[in-house]
Amino acid sequence: MAIEHENGLIREADGKPRCWWCAGDDLYRHYHDTEWGQRVRDDRTLFEKICLEGFQSGLSWLTILRKRENFRAAFANFEIEKVATFGDADIERCVQDAGIIRHRGKIVSTINNARRAIELIEKEGSLSDYVWRFRADDRGPGRLDFPTLRQITMSPESTALSKDLKKRGWSFVGPTTCYAFMQAMGMVDDHVEGCHVTVGERR
Repeated sequence: MAIEHENGLIREADGKPRCWWCAGDDLYRHYHDTEWGQRVRDDRTLFEKICLEGFQSGLSWLTILRKRENFRAAFANFEIEKVATFGDADIERCVQDAGIIRHRGKIVSTINNARRAIELIEKEGSLSDYVWRFRADDRGPGRLDFPTLRQITMSPESTALSKDLKKRGWSFVGPTTCYAFMQAMGMVDDHVEGCHVTVGERR
């Protein structure tokens, strides 16, 4: 593997240029190639992504990715209506589940956010309709270069989304978490300039 430090690209066995952060792990590389940055409109998938970004806070994304199937099992596949019904017994079950991140506050937050998501959907029509309103129209054509991407951890749009979600009662949705969510669900295309991945609609 060679990392081209000046432009943030890696080239591994297949020779395809990829973003620097997915180097050296097959699961990470598959996520980068097939999922990260692909535009998502499905409410369940969006809910899963924003919850997992909340769990990721303070940890590596690869840690979350390796535990994602366990998270899905623990949280009813992130079906919003089902998670919203979780009670104290479910909280304790999740706290004892070594397959996920056993952070009580984040577990409680996931349940709270499911309930808040139901309220939001009732008012806004869908989580997708609501979230995509925060898309920026002025990023300009093309992708950003490596030095620029290395500096971005939040944006005016992620700050606005964070502020509005918090006003609606959501938790663990700070501006940095919201920006990571926007990257993951394709609201911004933050594959580095020169990456081979083509971004489009996922589901």
